[in-house]
Amino acid sequence: MNRFIKDNKYAALGLTAFSVIVAGSLAVFIIFNFGLVLTGLKKLLHILTPIIDGIALAYILTPLLNFVEREWIGRLYARSKKPLTYKRKKSRRSWSILVTYIIFIGLVYLFFRLIIPQLINSVKSIVYQFPRLINNLERFIAQLFADNPDIESTINEFITDYSIQLNNLVQTKLIPQAEDLIKTFSLSVINVFKALFNLIIGVIISLYLMGTKELLAGQAKKIIYALYETKEANRIISGIRYTHSVFIGFLSGKLIDSVIIGVLCFIVISLVGIPYAVLVSVIIGVTNIIPFFGPYIGAIPSILLVLMINPVKALYLLIIILVLQQLDGNVIGPKILGDSTGLSSFWVIFSITVFGGLFGIAGMLLGVPSFAVIYALVKYKVNRKLKAKAMPQDTEPYLTVGAVEKDGTFIEYVPVKGRSFLQILGIDKRKSEKQEIITDDPDDNEEG
Repeated sequence: MNRFIKDNKYAALGLTAFSVIVAGSLAVFIIFNFGLVLTGLKKLLHILTPIIDGIALAYILTPLLNFVEREWIGRLYARSKKPLTYKRKKSRRSWSILVTYIIFIGLVYLFFRLIIPQLINSVKSIVYQFPRLINNLERFIAQLFADNPDIESTINEFITDYSIQLNNLVQTKLIPQAEDLIKTFSLSVINVFKALFNLIIGVIISLYLMGTKELLAGQAKKIIYALYETKEANRIISGIRYTHSVFIGFLSGKLIDSVIIGVLCFIVISLVGIPYAVLVSVIIGVTNIIPFFGPYIGAIPSILLVLMINPVKALYLLIIILVLQQLDGNVIGPKILGDSTGLSSFWVIFSITVFGGLFGIAGMLLGVPSFAVIYALVKYKVNRKLKAKAMPQDTEPYLTVGAVEKDGTFIEYVPVKGRSFLQILGIDKRKSEKQEIITDDPDDNEEG
C-alpha cells in the first residue's frame, strides 16, 4: 500500500486532500464544541488518574531501581556464578523492585515520622500563641506609626477606603456561601480518599511497569521503526532519549538541591535562634523545587510568620534566605544541575510563567524541562535547514549581519548616518546625508 502511494502521485494527492479535510472538520468541531470537548478531556483524565500516577511513580523510581539492581542485587547474583537465565533475571528484578520500594517507603516514613510532628507542633504553637503574636505585631506597628506619622495617615486612609468594601464582601459573599464551603470541605474529604485509592492502584501499576520496562521500551521502538523510515525513526528515538535525560536530570538534581538548601537553612536559622526552624526550613526547601520564583514563594510566608514574633529575627531570616539563594544560584545549583536544560535565564522565566499560568504548580515545576525539549527541537530543525544551505549554525556570525550574498558571504550591518526618526518611519521624505540600499546584485551596492 505504501509503495502504491509513493509511486502514484494522484493517490498521494488524494490521501493528502482527505487528511486535510478530516483535520479541518475536526478543528471546526473542536472550536464550536470546545466546552463539550474540554468536559470529555477532564473526564478522560479523571479515569486515567491511577494510570498516570503509576507511570509517574515508576518513572521517578526507575533511577533508584537501576542503581539497586546494578550495584546491590546484581552483584549478589554475579557472585553465585550461575548462568543468568530468564527465571533468574526475573527474580533479580523482583528483588530489586522490593528493595527499591522499601527504600522509598522508608524515606517517606522518616519524613512523616521526623518532620510532620515538628510541623504539627509548630502549627499548634502558632494557633495557641496567635493572640500574643497579634499583640506583638500591633505594638510593633504602633511604634512604627509613632516614629513615622506619614505612614500612619496613609494606612488610616487605606483602611477607611477598604473597610466598607470588606464588610460588604463578608455580608454578601462569605456568609451566604458558608453552606457551600461546608459542602466543598466534605467533598474534599471524599476526594482525599479517592486520591488515596488511585495512589494504591498507581503503586500496583508501577510494579508492573518497573518489572517490564525493557519489554515496554522494546515494543515502543518496534512500533516506531514500523511506522517511520529507519533514519527518521533513529531521530525520534534519539529525541526521546534526550527528553528523558533532560527531565530525569533536572528533576533529580532539583530535588537534591532543594534538600541541601532545606538542611542548610535549618542549621543556620537554628544557630541564629529563629523560631519555628523546622517549619521555615521545610517551606524554604519545598518551594525551592520551583525554579526562580520558588525562593520568593517560600520566603514571604516564612518572613511574615517570624515577623509576628520578632521583627528583628525576621530581618535576620530575610538576610539568611538571600545569602542561601545566592549560594544556591552560583555554587550549589550549577554543581548539581550543571547545564541540564541549556536554557538562558530569560527562557527559564518565560517557561515558568507560561506553563505555570496554564497548569499551576505542576506547570511551574515541569515547565523548564518541557520548554528545554521544545527549545532543543526547534534548534535542531533550524540547524538542519542552515546546514542544507551551507550556512553557519553558530549564533555569533548572525549578531552583526546585515545581508548575505549569493555565495554565502556575510555583509556586516552598518547603521545609516544622518537619518532622523521620521525618515526611518518613512514620514519625512527628505534625503539624508548617506543612504545605503542593499539589493540582490552586489554591484548595485557600490557607492557611486
